[in-house]
Parts: sequence; structure tokens; C-alpha cells
Amino acid sequence: MSDFKIRGVVPPVVVPDTEDRRLDVASFERSIDRMIDAGVDGLFFLGSSGEVVFSTDERRDEVVREAVRIVDHRVPVLVGIIDTETERVIEHGRRAQELGADALVATAPFYALGGMADVEEHFRILHEELDLPVFAYDIPVCVHTKLPWKLLAKLGAEGVLAGVKDSSGDDISFRYLCQENERLGHPLSLLTGHEIVVDGAYLSGADGSVPGLANVEPHGYVRMWKAAEAGDWATVKAEQDKLNDLSHIFDVTTGVQGFGGGVGAFKTALMLMGVYESNQMPRPVKALEGTNVEAIRSVLVSCGLLEA
Repeated sequence: MSDFKIRGVVPPVVVPDTEDRRLDVASFERSIDRMIDAGVDGLFFLGSSGEVVFSTDERRDEVVREAVRIVDHRVPVLVGIIDTETERVIEHGRRAQELGADALVATAPFYALGGMADVEEHFRILHEELDLPVFAYDIPVCVHTKLPWKLLAKLGAEGVLAGVKDSSGDDISFRYLCQENERLGHPLSLLTGHEIVVDGAYLSGADGSVPGLANVEPHGYVRMWKAAEAGDWATVKAEQDKLNDLSHIFDVTTGVQGFGGGVGAFKTALMLMGVYESNQMPRPVKALEGTNVEAIRSVLVSCGLLEA
């Protein structure tokens, strides 16, 4: 399992809802096909952008089942098994295995917070009891635990972890992890979740990216990855700069924050582009409307993704 490697662009797939908050399977399929056609290297379902913490067990099953069906082995399918404590995470992991996932992604526990010894044991238990590669998802803003780079490197070297999705915002820690990963023979696939500074992560030694913005513009992230592989750093920076102009869909809105302003902007952009039928959000989050929708439309037009 620790031999599982993935490199390149692995978008965290945003999940479309109908107006009555059911999974919009047709829009889901359009979005997945669009990203695969653009050349992404994998897809990550039920991450933060995929509404994992808003999803019932039934909803998680539906998302993974449809995802596996639509992807149909064209790229690897990574599935988030995120939950408060180890036993629940194991349950999600076993179910994702049954439904056809290729790899699993788990955070540290985040309710009954313990020390780092408990966090390490959590990942060791997942490795022992699940039959798929496990990626650690480092997102302390949500789970209130920062995964130390030395621990991640150790678990990688021992074959406990197959990789890391880093959404920590700690560029120093990630740089150290990249260097230590190289010293250890590169046991981990290291993926950055910071879509605004992917170019810097690649220069540090990241194996790929998990950019939510690739739901909206996958081609730019694919071009950036190919340029990085070719050592064309001027093109890498140019592509990142263009994507950063598009990222202003996050900050042109008013009166919203957090999930509603982030994933809500993704869904609104995809609706305006005709990929989604609706920009509906899970309760209690409100869908963007009115002037906020028009503000996002203006960004899409200025970036050439939508006609005026």
C-alpha cells in the first residue's frame, strides 16, 4: 500500500446539489468529465471542498458510488474518510474500499483532542485496519492539530502513510517535509492544497497539487504542472499569476465568509459557466445570489472564462 504514488493535479471535487439539496448527478458527471478531459492526474472526493463534514453516511456513499462509476478507472480516486475519531474514520474507510476507492485521506482526530502520541497511533491504526493507501490531510484550521513534519516523514518512511495533502498554511514545515522526504528516498507523495502558491510548492519539491480552483479552471493547473515537470519556471509563474487573477472570485463577494464564500464561489462560477445547474449549498449555508453572483461573473469575464 505504501508503494502507491500519485503526482500532478488532483482537484478536490466540488459536489453539486439540486435546488432541493439532492446530489445533482448530471452536473457531477459534467464536472468530472471536464476535469479528466483537461488532463488532471487524479480526483479527490469528500474533502473540504466536497462537503464531507456536511454529509450523512448515506450521502457519502452516494457521492463515492457515483464518483467511482463516472471516473471508471480513468484516473485514481482518492476519498476523504474524515470524522471526529478513529472508529468512525475506520468505518468510512471500509465503506470507501467497498465502493471502489483507490486511496483514502484522513485528518487527525478533532473532537476528543489528545496529544501527538494519540495522533500517531490514529494513523497507525488506519494503516493496520484498512486495505488501501492512507494520506494524511494536514488542515489545522479545521481540526485544531498541526501534523509535525518529522512525524509525517517518520510515518512515510515506515510505510504507514502513502502521502500528505498539506493545507496547513505552514510553508516552512512543508519545505522541511519535502527535504526530509527526499533524504528518506521519497516514500511520500506530497501534495499542496494551497492553490494560490502552487508554483512555490513545486519549487520546494511537491509532487502535485490539490487545488479547489481547478474545478473552475483545470487547464491552467495542468499547464502549470507540465511546465514544472519541464523545468520551465517562467511558465509556471505565469500560469500561477493567471490563476490568481481568477481566484478573486473568493474576495469580490460581500456579506459572506468561510465555506459560503469559498466553495460557494466555486459553485456559483460553475453555474455561470453552465457546468452546474445550481449553486445550492448544504444547510445552513446560503447560496450566493444577486450582486455577489454578478461580481463573480465579472471575474470570469475578465479572465476569459465567460463571454461578456
